Amino acid sequence: MNVRIIGVPMDLGADRRGVDMGPSAIRYAGLSDALADAGHECVELGDVSVPRPENLDAPSGRAKYLAETETVCLGLATQVEATIDAGGFPLVLGGDHSIAIGTAGGAATQGDTGVVWFDAHGDFNTPDTTPSGNVHGMSVAALLGRGEFADSDWAHAPNIDPSNVAMVGIRSLDDAERAALRDSEVTVFTMSDIDERGLPVVTEEALAVAGQADGMHISLDMDFLAPAEAPGVGTPVRGGVTYREAHAAMEAVADRLDSVRSMEVVEVNPILDSHNKTAELAVELIASALGKRIL
Repeated sequence: MNVRIIGVPMDLGADRRGVDMGPSAIRYAGLSDALADAGHECVELGDVSVPRPENLDAPSGRAKYLAETETVCLGLATQVEATIDAGGFPLVLGGDHSIAIGTAGGAATQGDTGVVWFDAHGDFNTPDTTPSGNVHGMSVAALLGRGEFADSDWAHAPNIDPSNVAMVGIRSLDDAERAALRDSEVTVFTMSDIDERGLPVVTEEALAVAGQADGMHISLDMDFLAPAEAPGVGTPVRGGVTYREAHAAMEAVADRLDSVRSMEVVEVNPILDSHNKTAELAVELIASALGKRIL
């Protein structure tokens, strides 16, 4: 596989600074070597240009830095689309989770696209429902054209149907977000589902949901894991999955790799990390998702 790495040093979508350094931390943790060891050709495409908040006016409105997020995501979507058109596999490194609007949106230009969303959060708010104004909490709602995003051509991806979206590991939802998800066709697997049935079973079901489409996008927020495993994340939430469970989930992704169009890993925050532990774990999980095996 020709893996093309795209960095998006973005932290405009979050309150807490530091995730803009995530792409560099993941690269420093040995990503290229890990991909080579897994048998892949690796091409580094550098970083998408992202404005720094210090150079911008104070955010206003219900969604902070929405215009700037639009610009970044449009540029990212163009790169993702071009990478797939050229026969490559786009591996996008974040940055906060708002970049998924660009990654999944670019992948969805290729046809019907399912999404597996490994995350502690639902990211299903809109500018009208958000309590924080942070766009990284709106990514899935934006892609599905909910609320104010319905007429946003840069965000809404019509080739992503809600019935082909599955969330795994959810354990932190806002009230309005919870109600919206209940009323949607999105499939949500909470940590309670994982506790009751095990992550391998849940992951297989999530992949089956997304696999109903022509291809799928994998979005891995590192806060999917428990903070003890991944301390350096943008928005940690207690009660996430273990190290071994996360690898098992990514190994399940690898079993369906022929159907996967793109992947992103987001929310690594080196400022909050310990000895680059979270970035190193991100590299391990990427390698597992792309086919590395113990034996």
